[in-house]
Amino acid sequence: MKTIYITGFMGSGKTTVGQAISQHLNLPVFDTDTYIEKKMNKSVKEIFRDQGESFFRLEESSALKELPLENAIVTTGGGIIKSKENRQWMKQHGLIVFLYADITEVMKRLEGDITRPLILDKSIEEVEALFQSRLPFYKDAHYTVNTNGKKIEEIVTEIERMIKKGTEG
Repeated sequence: MKTIYITGFMGSGKTTVGQAISQHLNLPVFDTDTYIEKKMNKSVKEIFRDQGESFFRLEESSALKELPLENAIVTTGGGIIKSKENRQWMKQHGLIVFLYADITEVMKRLEGDITRPLILDKSIEEVEALFQSRLPFYKDAHYTVNTNGKKIEEIVTEIERMIKKGTEG
């Protein structure tokens, strides 16, 4: 089975859904942010602060190429899709699942989260502008799952159905 790449804006549930799918399909799950943090021995927030976003984006692209290409789930950082090269890599080597959550849902989920450097001290309008700027890239996926108001089990079932349907025949 090809790798399943889980994409979406911060707070869309990528990590949680990726872990649940991993258990359902009995496949290992890798998170690009966690992979980079271990490799750099720094948090994403510290990398942004010390080396900047451009450096982090290069590390994201490297992480994609270093992680397994088969029989795995890869949960990605919310900005990985900004790079056309990253989108093409994921399409070529796996199935991309975009987890959609509207901006009000995202803001509710992220309330009090201080680990995300791109939204710290930002207004809802600024976060929504970032979300809207990325939306066309997120939609460049094999599958889109609306996560608004759904339980993890419902989302996992929907993704499993899509994957099964997409790999048949």
